Amino acid sequence: MKTVVLDVINIIDEGRKKAYQSINAAMLEAYWLAGKRIVEEELEGLDRAEYGKSIIKQLSEELTARFGKGYSSTNLYDFKKFYATFSDENIFRTLCGKLSWSHNRSIIRVLDTEARLYYLKEAAEQNWSSRQLERNINTLYYQRLISSQNPKVVEDEMLSHTKDTPFDTRDFIRNPSVLEFLDLPSHYSYTEKQLEQSLINNLQQFLLELGKGFAFVARQKHIRTEASDFFIDLVFYNYILKCFVIIELKTDKITHQDIGQLDMYVKMFDDLERKESDNPTIGLLLCTQTDRTIAKYSVLNDSKQLFATKYLPYLPTEDELVAEIEREKQVLREQGVNYGKIK
Repeated sequence: MKTVVLDVINIIDEGRKKAYQSINAAMLEAYWLAGKRIVEEELEGLDRAEYGKSIIKQLSEELTARFGKGYSSTNLYDFKKFYATFSDENIFRTLCGKLSWSHNRSIIRVLDTEARLYYLKEAAEQNWSSRQLERNINTLYYQRLISSQNPKVVEDEMLSHTKDTPFDTRDFIRNPSVLEFLDLPSHYSYTEKQLEQSLINNLQQFLLELGKGFAFVARQKHIRTEASDFFIDLVFYNYILKCFVIIELKTDKITHQDIGQLDMYVKMFDDLERKESDNPTIGLLLCTQTDRTIAKYSVLNDSKQLFATKYLPYLPTEDELVAEIEREKQVLREQGVNYGKIK
């Protein structure tokens, strides 16, 4: 009897899911076609700007009277922008249709074409909620793939990466990391233990911030040598890069001792934990402030296994975030890496 109940529940759940998908696809097509018709009508007007305003106003009044809420002038302008942004029917059919109207409405506000297509594809493939998509857009998730002027190419390379085709691990680090979801106090200091606990409490969001392919392995990972015991703050595994990623947490500015400790942990982990099928372990130091001198003259400069990333425990404004990204890129430029400006 229990099996029958579960089977029927699953059948109904699947039916509801398909019904929602069908309704969603039909409404998206209606909005796209409505936007297309508005654009076509505007093109026929002599004074296009004024003619366009009058069309939108009249349509809003007529549609609201007939169908009720949801057809304000603002929404009709969004229909128009939706079509104008994705006038390529192939993109509309293959990508836009996989997302909700809330997703698409957020994406059409992204000005950069490459970033827009990136968010469109990732939201569909990674099943981002509309809230997660909005958060990623607001935190310039695309632009924070710092080691490439084209982050989409970086992630495509990650997916095609094998042990025989080395991938520069520098290309998957986001810098800075935005950890506003931790809700850490801004008016007084917090300890590394508190930071670690907050990351664990918000693990799902932290994994999304880290990027593709991460799985949590351990916290305070115990590493025992012949003479001593050591504890690594956080350990993850990236199944795309096929390697462990160990993360050390610091609640202040980076020091050369921090880098030395991380370097030692990576070497120990490779020696004692890494399997033959794994690629070399990556070490990531999350700190409140990086340092150009340390980045230039320490092992960070030459190693493809060690990285230092600044984290922001709050949601910055777009201008603040752009400035942060450029500052972190400048650190890497001084290491001899040639990066362009943010689009």
